[in-house]
Amino acid sequence: MKRSGSTFLGAAVVAILAAQGGTLNIAHAQSAQPQSAQAAMPASASRDPWGPLKHIHAGVLDVAYAEMGPADGPVVILLHGWPYDIHSYQDVAPALAAKGYRVLVPYARGYGETRFLSDSTMRNAEPAALAEDVIAFMDALHIKRAVFGGFDWGARSADIVAALWPERVKALVSVSGYLIGSQDSGKNPLPPKAEYQWWYQYYFTTERGRVGYEKNHHDFAKLIWQLASPKWNFDDTTYERSAAAFENPDHVAITIHNYRWRLDLANGEAKYASIEKRLAQAPKISVPTITMEGDANGAPHPQPEAYAKQFTGKYQFRLITGGIGHNLPEEAPQAFTQAVIDADHL
Repeated sequence: MKRSGSTFLGAAVVAILAAQGGTLNIAHAQSAQPQSAQAAMPASASRDPWGPLKHIHAGVLDVAYAEMGPADGPVVILLHGWPYDIHSYQDVAPALAAKGYRVLVPYARGYGETRFLSDSTMRNAEPAALAEDVIAFMDALHIKRAVFGGFDWGARSADIVAALWPERVKALVSVSGYLIGSQDSGKNPLPPKAEYQWWYQYYFTTERGRVGYEKNHHDFAKLIWQLASPKWNFDDTTYERSAAAFENPDHVAITIHNYRWRLDLANGEAKYASIEKRLAQAPKISVPTITMEGDANGAPHPQPEAYAKQFTGKYQFRLITGGIGHNLPEEAPQAFTQAVIDADHL
């Protein structure tokens, strides 16, 4: 960040991180009235609450996941984003478990101990694939319905499940709101300044970018953390604990495919084509929903008024103040925990 060249990176990344958690062509909607809430930082960043992870075969994956709370409690599924991991919920999960929820926090494909069951399976990261992973995870655990919470890629997957399989979603908490997009929307050119701000998405389209991320993903992800959450003073212990998840053998392939697919520079799989076609229509979300945003989110994100009409059921928007950035569940765990509880009771 403070080296020569950091000015360029800083100016560029501050807005292009929509590639993480946002879409560019979101249907215009009426303004949502923000609610402010102050949330304290975690008391300790050095502990790890999970204990041994569980594993289950679900779809094409052996999914590694953390579980907390009573086995017969109402289920909450928490989904992480890029480049983060399940530790984004290190304070949220225990808090929800203490309230009687059965909390499940899976590692996405390409992260942590989650592995593909077959070497021949395409290392696909189009949004439909990630969302179907969630459905397969629920089916494998015989979970009919759950409350969902997510941010970044995780919010997009949760949005998709809520839009296409609403019978599986009791309620939704989505950081940065409605994040469903399509390859068609990615084809539309943006103003030059906005294109410039997407530098790393274009970097990933090149072989140099793929090799660069493979070689430097540890430092690359840390830079993303710093720019996406400019007021979050996370320490090395906090970062290294999550960075271990990026050593997954498929992490680079999953990351690169996701961003190349968005620009229609990488093929998806035919089995997901019908889902992607439905997603291209920007389907509404009818389940009870609370969307959230941090007041210091350094990643570009849609404004709440740009997506409010996409949520047709009971709905709230909450602005979380106090210098909260992109990794909202980890930076403001109390606010995120309360949102999950409140969404469950909308």
